[in-house]
Amino acid sequence: MITCHVRYTLNLDQLPAFEEYARLWIRLIDRLGGTHHGYFLPSDDEKAKNHGRFSFPWIGSEGPSDVAIAVFSFPDWETYEFYRAEAGKHEECERASKIVEDTNCFTSYERIFMRPVFG
Repeated sequence: MITCHVRYTLNLDQLPAFEEYARLWIRLIDRLGGTHHGYFLPSDDEKAKNHGRFSFPWIGSEGPSDVAIAVFSFPDWETYEFYRAEAGKHEECERASKIVEDTNCFTSYERIFMRPVFG
């Protein structure tokens, strides 16, 4: 299994545009052989914003409030490479790119390939 974690630095003034971008990529990845586990945006819940308890307080700290993540998986590298080759041919990809160009809904991103650990 190939799992990809993408961390975005958001333009918080453009959250609705980012959510539209995210929905397009979820459908596209699912259509091209992957499993999208979702996009996760900063919480707007006041209790979450002010929840200062950490399991390991001597090493824990509040993270930035302008970060979103996406997590998706592919069964193998061949399926991932198929997705990479085909994604640009789809309307969703073009629309998602246009959203980013028009709104600057995120200002940077980083991709990390990961492997799961199951119980």
